[in-house]
Parts: sequence; C-alpha cells; structure tokens
Amino acid sequence: MRVAVLREREVGESRVALVPETVARLVQKGLTVCVETGAGLGAHFPDRAYEEAGAQVVSDPLALLAEAQVVLKVAPPQETEVHLLRPGTVLIGFMDPLGRPLLMRDLAKQGVTTVSMEMIPRTSRAQSMDALSSQAAVAGYKAVLLAAGHLPKFFPMLTTAAGTIPPAKVFVIGAGVAGLQAIATARRLGAVVEAFDIRPQVKEEVQSLGAKFVEVPLEEATEGAGGYAREVSEASKERSRQVISDHVARADVVITTAQVPGKRAPLLVTEAMVARMQPGSVIIDLAAPQGGNCEGIEAGHQVVKGGVTLIGPVNLPASMPIHASQMYSRNLYSLLNLLMPRNELHLDFTDDIIQAACVTHAGEICSQRVKDALAQELVV
Repeated sequence: MRVAVLREREVGESRVALVPETVARLVQKGLTVCVETGAGLGAHFPDRAYEEAGAQVVSDPLALLAEAQVVLKVAPPQETEVHLLRPGTVLIGFMDPLGRPLLMRDLAKQGVTTVSMEMIPRTSRAQSMDALSSQAAVAGYKAVLLAAGHLPKFFPMLTTAAGTIPPAKVFVIGAGVAGLQAIATARRLGAVVEAFDIRPQVKEEVQSLGAKFVEVPLEEATEGAGGYAREVSEASKERSRQVISDHVARADVVITTAQVPGKRAPLLVTEAMVARMQPGSVIIDLAAPQGGNCEGIEAGHQVVKGGVTLIGPVNLPASMPIHASQMYSRNLYSLLNLLMPRNELHLDFTDDIIQAACVTHAGEICSQRVKDALAQELVV
C-alpha cells in the first residue's frame, strides 16, 4: 500500500499532513510512504527527517501520485492538483465540502474517493480522528496569546510598589473546543474569564476551567448532530445579543468562536457593542473566515474602531505548525488504521465514520448535505 504526502500550496499553509514520527509508524506497519520534496519545511521538518523515518522523498508530484493509492493533504487541493489525481485514488484532508461543493463535484468527476476530515463524526469512537477538534485547540490557545500581545494591559493581577493592578477581563463567546482552550489559556495567564454558549450542556465544562458561565435560556434546541451548535432562529440570536451586550462592554478582551458547520457564522457582537468597549480593548474573531461573529470584522486583517482593535485571524493553526502538524498527523494515523485493516485499503460504508466522512466515491457525491450545497451553489 502506497501513501503519498503532497506539499501544501495554499498561501499561508505551513502545516504538513504527516510528520516523520507518524511516517515511521506507518513504515513499520509495512506501508510505503512517499513525501513530496519540501512538504515538511513549513512545519520545520526537513526532507532528511522523512528519509530517516523510512519515507521516499520525491521531487515530481506527478511521479508521486502515479502509484499512490492514498493521498494525504491538509488544505483542499488546488485545481491543478485535482487533475493530477488518478481515478480510484483516496484523497484525505480538510476539504471544506459544504463551502466548496464545486470542488467536490470536480473530484467526483475525476473518480477520486474523497474523505473529508471536517465530516468525521463527533463520537467517542472517532475522537482520535477528530482533526477539527485538534486544530481548534491550537486556534483557541493562539487566540489568547494574540490578544495578550495586542492588549495594552497585563493579563494577571499584579501587586507592586506602585499599587495593585487588577486582572484583565476576558469574555469568550462559544464554548466548543476552541473556546474551552481559550478559557483555559486565559485563566493560566491570570485573567478573569466569562464565557457564553447557546448550549447549556457546556456549562459544567466552562465552570470546571474556572470561568463564569453566562446563561441565556432559549426555547429551542441548540445542539445539532455530533454535539456541534446548530443554527438557531433570529429571535434567539437577538435574545443572545441582548444578554451578552453588557459582558462585551465590560471585557478587555473578547474572543469569539461561534460557528455552525456549512452556515455563515452567527452575528453576536454588533457595532453598538463594540462602541461601548473601552479604548485599548481587543476582539479576536475566530469565525472571521465564515463571515465573523463580530460586526465589522475583516478576515485576515486588523482594524481599529473607536479605539478597539478588531482582529480576524485566518488559519491560526498554521501559525503553530509543529504541534498542529503533529496532532493532525496522529488524527490521520488513526483514520488510516480504520481505512486499512491488515494494511489493505477497505472502505466499509456500513461503518458510521467512513459513511459520514466519505464525500465522493465511484464518480458520485455521497453526502446529501454536499449535494444540497452544490444544488444551492448552482442556482446562485
């Protein structure tokens, strides 16, 4: 069985699908691993480290893909890469299938079997394969460091000869994996932390990390499939905004993480709320690539409004490529163990994980959600 690792060509993407540690484990299992020249350089893994782990380093991507049965990536393939893939190849990576249904159509036409890491179900059995969670943990951690670097205040309380400096107030919106990691990191830095989520189920997790949970009773279901937040009605969104308004105004740092898979991120922080914040305050919006939770946020940019710094980071995990790649590589290793029992590729579509994660196969789009997204895209 031949597994290929492509070099990432997406601008700003420094992660790599497999790190040498994982390559060595796959080689020990009897698999042949081929890595494109320079694939690991962005994550500080040189070619020689892959060779020492037992991989073959190949400079020509066409030759790399010629005999590969499984191709591993981080970011979705570019158009030129799609046409290099042979029919029957299994492509695994972050595919953004709901946001890029036309790409899924092209992969299906190419005869590629596409396994999307975003579609891995959030179950205990699939936990070791949950790359969304592993990368969200990196993003939540880095978001707090980014905020601390821009906040013109200390995070912890300090008692000095010049008097006592009160701790910074941090308000985290969205208590998924990224939000919980942000809470934990902000607490470690000594901040006073509050957190909000539409799902009351996460209250105990928030409190266990030493943060105060801000509750907003809503008269509708707030948790969707796999434990993710589901999109709620406009009335519920407005009620949430009313409750969190004062907490935003009092915060030195607001970190927003609320996202709904396949949907625009809910608008939770309005311009009016931002206007009530103190000059020098900072907002980090992790949902910026999906439209943002904060009104006026610009994905990939930093703007100042009324003295408040609004930052819309894109792909924070890529800013910590060593550990982000290590975690992602381990997620892929767990998934490969499922896909290749006895080191032979076997796609068992009765398996709930494979069924959920496989987006294209045998020339067809398998996922109904992706079919719906494609139909909507074609109408637009």
